[in-house]
Parts: sequence; C-alpha cells; structure tokens
Amino acid sequence: MQEKIEALGRELLQKIETAPDAAALEALRVSAFGKKGGMTAILKSMGTLSVEERPVVGQVANRWRLKLEAAMSAQTEALESAALANRLTAEKIDVTLPGTAHRMGHKHPMSIVLDEVVDIFLGMGFSVAEGSEVELAYYVFDALNTPATHPARDMQDTLYIQGAPTEEHTGLPSMLLRTQTSSVQIRVMEKQKPPIRIISPGRVYRKDEVDATHSPNFFQIEALVVDKGITMADLKGTLTALTKSIFGPDTRTRFRPHHFPYTEPSAEVDISCYMCGGRGCRVCKNEGWIELLGSGMVHPNVLRHCGIDPEIYSGFAFGVGLERLACGRFGIDDMRLLYDPDMRFLRQFGAGI
Repeated sequence: MQEKIEALGRELLQKIETAPDAAALEALRVSAFGKKGGMTAILKSMGTLSVEERPVVGQVANRWRLKLEAAMSAQTEALESAALANRLTAEKIDVTLPGTAHRMGHKHPMSIVLDEVVDIFLGMGFSVAEGSEVELAYYVFDALNTPATHPARDMQDTLYIQGAPTEEHTGLPSMLLRTQTSSVQIRVMEKQKPPIRIISPGRVYRKDEVDATHSPNFFQIEALVVDKGITMADLKGTLTALTKSIFGPDTRTRFRPHHFPYTEPSAEVDISCYMCGGRGCRVCKNEGWIELLGSGMVHPNVLRHCGIDPEIYSGFAFGVGLERLACGRFGIDDMRLLYDPDMRFLRQFGAGI
C-alpha cells in the first residue's frame, strides 16, 4: 500500500509541476482527490489494512496529500503570474505617444443665431411660446383676418392634412401644416390677457420653389406685443435693437409701406446691406438695402377675434425667417447651404468638427 501511494504521489507531483494551464491543473486535482480519484480510492481501501498498518499508511497518505496540495497552489500562482506577464506584454501602451483626438461637434449656424435672438428678446422682457406644426386653418388664417375668400391666402393655402377647400365638405375642420407661427400668437391671446410680450419660433411650410432665398419649409421667428399705448415707435425701437445686435451697431433700418391682412398699418423692413454696408453690391443688387421681414400694428379685427378690446389695447407684430438672419449674420449668399450637410461648410462655424 505504501509503495502504491509513493508511486502515485510522484506521478501526480510531476504532472502538477508541468501543468500548462489552469484547466489542466484542475483536471489533475479531480483525478487525484475527486470522488473517483486515485488518491481517494487508496484512502478508501485503508479499511482492509490491519490495525498496525493503518497509522503508517495514513501518515504516508497525509504527507503526500499536503505535498500535492502545496504543489498545486504553487503551480496555480506560477500560471497566474505568467498569464499576467503575457497580458502586460500584449497590452503594453506607450504613454509617450499622443492621444487619439476625438472630434467634437458644435452648434449649427441657425442654432447659433436662434439662441442669440432668444437671448436678445429675453433681455427685453419677452417670453418664448411654441405651438404645433399641424394647425387648424382657423388659427392660421381666419383668426388672422384672412378668410377663405381673401386673395392673400392664394400663395399659402396649401399642404392640408384634412378638409382642404378643394375637397368635398367632410364635416371635419380644415387642418394644415402651418404657414406661419402667427397661429401661436392667436392661441396665446385667447388664453392670456394683456400685457403680452412673446416670440414664437418654429418651422413653417409654404409652396415656395427652392432657390437661394426660398424654401418650401423654413424656420420662422415671430414676435407679438399687446399692451396699452403701444405704437409704431415701439415696433421700430424693438427692430432696431434686434438688427443692431445681430448684424452690427452700424446697421440701419428702413420701413416701407406694405399690406398684411393681420396688421394695420403694415410695413416691410429693410436693413442696410450686411455685405457692402449700403454701398451697393451683388447681394443687394446694388441697392444698398436688403429686405428682411414684414411687420405692423396688430389689426383691430385680430384683437377682437381673441377677446381683446382694440379701443383699450394696441400691439405690434413681426415675423422673420431664421435662415435670413443666419445668412446675414455670417455672410452666406445661398440659404440652401444651411441644409446641406457639407462638413467643409459647417467647419467654418466652430473649431470642434
């Protein structure tokens, strides 16, 4: 029995010391000390020995058990150290090399100008109001003093979702993609009594052809002020502050009489050309002025539609395309560039990309 233990112990010890990996070492442990292991089987057979042989054989078996366990622990530690050394070699990083640069994005030029406009108006005591892009025709036209028979609707009366005028009457209210954010102004005036000072930025839709200055969908910013004693002087002062903040302190404004069904009196507002300073160039067609926006005093009928007495209150409103502001702010001569994902163009507006 002692010879069998000695022979098995030497065999297992040699295999343990040369085990190539942790899996092989675990297999040796099971083959030696598992339920069906060689050393386990020998220990189980000790019951057949005489009383005198048992202590001697047990001492030999216990000595080899401790020796094999120590060898397994040592080999496990050696294998782990070798694996760590291999990983350190394989995953070695040269910390003296420059790091990998990650390109960071930045704001789109339209977002830059929109944030500037919002900051300007918040500084003047305005608040920001938003509304749905799909709107009832009542809020887009009728409440703005533009009934179905009004000729001013011909250029904008399009993109209906339901109840289009060209269809048979279905009993459903007419809904369309809004052509202006003035619909937000109506909803605000219905719910809030004067004084009112808001701007309403948002996307609008029209049937314009795509060219350097037009698009069938664009971003519009409208402003509305309703209070006692509001005059054209307040409108001009507000627009002067806006244009000088966006285009520079030397920017001049010019008001030209115009007609909008929702304002009376109405005016188109021009600014001195931001490319030539008013001297005349290709952008302003040598006129020195660039048309910027439409404006006017809120029509009394619009106030009445919203339950506001025009004998007590007055107001002004104007709307401007964000694309026009961005083009003027950055000297862009074609608004289509603002929608073109050309990185060469976008990199001009920030160092991150």
